[in-house]
Amino acid sequence: MSVFVAVDQIDKVFNLTGGGQYIALKGIDLQIKKGEFVSLIGHSGCGKSTLLNMIAGLDLPTEGLVTLEGKRITKPGPDRMVVFQNYSLLPWRTVRENIALAVDSVMTHLPAGERRAIVEKHIDMVGLRPHADKPPGMLSGGQKQRVAIARALAIRPKLLLLDEPFGALDALTRGNLQEQLMQICEENEVTAVMVTHDVDEAVLLSDRIVMLTNGPESKIGGILEVDIPRPRKRMEVVEHPSYYSLRSEMIYFLNQQKRIKKIRARKTTIVSKHGLEKVNLEIGFVPLTACAPLAIAKEKGFFVKHGLDDVNLVRETSWRGIVDGISDRYLDAAQMPSGMPMWLTLGGNGDRPLPVVTSLTMTRNGNAITLAKRFYDQGIQTVAEFKQYLKSTRTEPHIMGVVHPSSMHSILLRYWLAAGGVDPDVDVDIKTIPPAQMVADLQAGSIDGYCVGEPWNFRAASEGIGFTIATDLEVWLGHPGKVLGVREDWAAAYPNTYIALTKALLEACYYCSRPENAEEIRQILARREYVSTDMEYIQIDDPNNGTCDLDHPMREYAHHQFYGESAINRPSRTEQIWIMTQLARWGEVPFPRNWVEIVERVCRVGVFSTAARELGMDISYTRQPIKLFDGTSFNADDPIAYLNSLKIKRDFSVAEVILDTPVRRVA
Repeated sequence: MSVFVAVDQIDKVFNLTGGGQYIALKGIDLQIKKGEFVSLIGHSGCGKSTLLNMIAGLDLPTEGLVTLEGKRITKPGPDRMVVFQNYSLLPWRTVRENIALAVDSVMTHLPAGERRAIVEKHIDMVGLRPHADKPPGMLSGGQKQRVAIARALAIRPKLLLLDEPFGALDALTRGNLQEQLMQICEENEVTAVMVTHDVDEAVLLSDRIVMLTNGPESKIGGILEVDIPRPRKRMEVVEHPSYYSLRSEMIYFLNQQKRIKKIRARKTTIVSKHGLEKVNLEIGFVPLTACAPLAIAKEKGFFVKHGLDDVNLVRETSWRGIVDGISDRYLDAAQMPSGMPMWLTLGGNGDRPLPVVTSLTMTRNGNAITLAKRFYDQGIQTVAEFKQYLKSTRTEPHIMGVVHPSSMHSILLRYWLAAGGVDPDVDVDIKTIPPAQMVADLQAGSIDGYCVGEPWNFRAASEGIGFTIATDLEVWLGHPGKVLGVREDWAAAYPNTYIALTKALLEACYYCSRPENAEEIRQILARREYVSTDMEYIQIDDPNNGTCDLDHPMREYAHHQFYGESAINRPSRTEQIWIMTQLARWGEVPFPRNWVEIVERVCRVGVFSTAARELGMDISYTRQPIKLFDGTSFNADDPIAYLNSLKIKRDFSVAEVILDTPVRRVA
């Protein structure tokens, strides 16, 4: 289909009383096909109605243009009819007369009899025959809105524009009207654009859902394709596999926009003190035991000690929130899975390389692979036995959860499966699930197992829902778990702040490693602002006190290592090269031909060494080989040969990755 409505790079700027300007919309680009139903969704003030008004011709863009069938829209016209939330009916006219007024005004070329027939047809179309001679004051809210829809459709507009048409109606009336509107639009091939705040309404009615970011300078934050076939019935739509994923996507987007608004409201002018370029920071984390260094740096005053007077820890529910926060620049820094800086740098987030660097490994170990308890009851205690089970139940779906494609959880789970002869993309279905949701999904039976950080493995075991089939001690002892991640341009802009941040967290890592502090750390992490769970599920212990004992599997947990000799916290080029190979192995990113340059840019060993030296810590280092459970050796000097030697893998590509060079700026 050709483009019916085109919104081409429009900006909308309002002049404020007393001077100044407010940029409502910035760079909006949207094409709508004939017969398509498009919904605009976003928080109040994001410019939804402003955009609708410009399509209607009730307002004009400051920059750019809007066209209908190739013709520029410069004023209102009968080819575009708007249905408002407040009905806009003439109170002294009946239902019939309100509709007739529009028809008689627009269709003057038709004989009176034809115009009357059109009015009567649309009265029947919206089911108002018994009320045709009543004035609006004698109608319910739902009936008034039906009059407004009938009046709009009666003049046969090319485009129907709806501004929260059902927002003031009760749920039953709204549901009935939504189904009537769907039927009318489908039968008459109506093209429609609707503003709504209702995510369920958007999924039910739309072919596409356009999500707008917060103002000022609202942009299109994403467009969802609704693949639910038509005709649609409300009770049938909720059974479609895409329904809840679409709904969840919108709720995530709206919640994230709400959080961004709060964070931006807190932000003030960048403050420089103590020789630091910036002392007010927003740092993201996900509620896991591994967030301990961040929580301790905040609660024990290590941020303030190193000159960072105003640090706000932003609790994200998923790693996707961390990615969005770093990408959209409302987070200065974040706790990240060890593979995320490389994944972002190589373009894992929508093929857009975003150079992200790390100067600190905050935790090692801390992850485990959990299966539902029914597998243990069937005697499955190894990856080989799990493989045999999968072979015997090929026709059944087998779903494993990970927290992010770039996370060490995903990398370890895939490696463990592939080393046991299980293809993680063929024999099982690996899905991304927020960490805190893992236990609930395992209990509901919607997944067979997962790889995640603590406390979610230990909690599943303690509640009798799952069992730990392998901790990271069995897969890769001492693997990097969580790292400190910042954008490369941020590190270039605030070099002294970056060192101070690394020092504060390195000192917190040391504090977390002391056995005498374990109980205090557990109490802090259990609090609502951090992990928000019972203390019994949070384990801070000696990483060498044992491995997973499958004779007593229900009380095993993965062990965190926060600090040791300097190599524990030092960012490792060897480890990042191995991570690079695993991301390429499974098709997440191409393997970079310029991998030496990439790994040097991601691993900020110099920042770590400066921070450790200023803290009086030992910075001596001996490169350690990577030792995985299957005995495979990794040659960091020839990673492509290593990739080619792996039996189970995807067809990986090798390509030059071009990154922008960061320019240092003065804050």
